[in-house]
Amino acid sequence: MNSLGGLLFPLLILLLFIPIFLSGRKQRRQVQEMGRLQSSLQVDDVVTTTSGLRGTVVDVSYEDTVDLEIADGVVTTWLRASIRDKVLEGAQESAAPQIDADGVTTAEPAGSSAPTTTAPTTTARVDAPADPAGDANGTTPRP
Repeated sequence: MNSLGGLLFPLLILLLFIPIFLSGRKQRRQVQEMGRLQSSLQVDDVVTTTSGLRGTVVDVSYEDTVDLEIADGVVTTWLRASIRDKVLEGAQESAAPQIDADGVTTAEPAGSSAPTTTAPTTTARVDAPADPAGDANGTTPRP
């Protein structure tokens, strides 16, 4: 019985450190992938930053920064570390909906040969009359 207690403590310590070791390896692999992505940036790559901004790379000549064009003629400078991922050009173009002359949106989902059409939606705004005893929602003010 005494030897079982002596084996239980090291086994418990080992079971606690295995998940910590495995998560450290996963995080190290993600950091290496991110470093490879940031060092492989080229002009005309469409990228997304960590803050969610999407832009086109226009200059990669500096070691720590890249210049992104976020609108026509608007170029901003970003740290390479802020680039999260590259946007695939083919996926972006195929997902864009097409609008015909009638204002009907047509999109062709992947694997489908017939276009899907949806009619434009309109919403009517109804303004409620103001209630003199309360606000427009019909609630009464507190005394």
